[in-house]
Amino acid sequence: MGAGIAQVFAQHNYDVLLFDLNENLTQKAIEGIKKNLGVAVEKGKLKAEEKDNTLARIKTSSTLPEVVADFIIEAIVEKLEVKQDLFAKLAANNSNETIFATNTSSIAITRIAKEIPNPGRVVGMHFFNPAHLMKLVEIIAGAETSIETVNAVQELTKSIGKTPALCKDSPGFIVNRVARHYYVESLKILEENAGTVENIDALLESAGFKMGPFKLMDTIGNDINFAVTSSLFESCHQDAKFRPSRIQQQKVDAGHLGKKTGKGFYNY
Repeated sequence: MGAGIAQVFAQHNYDVLLFDLNENLTQKAIEGIKKNLGVAVEKGKLKAEEKDNTLARIKTSSTLPEVVADFIIEAIVEKLEVKQDLFAKLAANNSNETIFATNTSSIAITRIAKEIPNPGRVVGMHFFNPAHLMKLVEIIAGAETSIETVNAVQELTKSIGKTPALCKDSPGFIVNRVARHYYVESLKILEENAGTVENIDALLESAGFKMGPFKLMDTIGNDINFAVTSSLFESCHQDAKFRPSRIQQQKVDAGHLGKKTGKGFYNY
């Protein structure tokens, strides 16, 4: 997700610093961006010169004090305390006016912003996978998020060719609240041996979905998908309809995370 978001901004003439503590991951991200841009060139959707210019706008870093910008968006692990810790460290190195956006798909923006100086500049900016292709971006205001921040991020979203959808700070926001059952119910069917992974995917694709739930979970990453379901389950006071799947838990425990590890519900 971080690589896709970086690509989108760079393609729209923004200078981007792509950060990860692991330098190998930033290099892997750059290779992924090169591949995406190369496909766009092959399809005639992008000129070779635009590909080169996009890549030239992206710098990488594995040193946190170097992360200084007017606008910062995180796309890290879906854990509240980790996101809070990152923003607290970034706040110490950046201007009090720097906007902090989180790509969380389920954690309350109000909770993330709670310990951050000037919480009015913390906002949710939730992209969808793959970020360089999907048009929708959820913009979520926490209890302290200022209208100025919301307006600025709306305009920023439009400037990168995306469609902003404003929503309130409720569990799962809009899309994940609705879509969670696409995964959860499919996993329940699998748990009950009512259908195979392949058949469930085929049936839902035949009904008009572009990608079956198990293919989609493998694309997103089973660790991320499971974490979002778990977060929503807790946020909704353990409502049974959001119960995480034991089968997906086992996949995560085994390291079968999907495409990024070469094995998930399918082999790659």
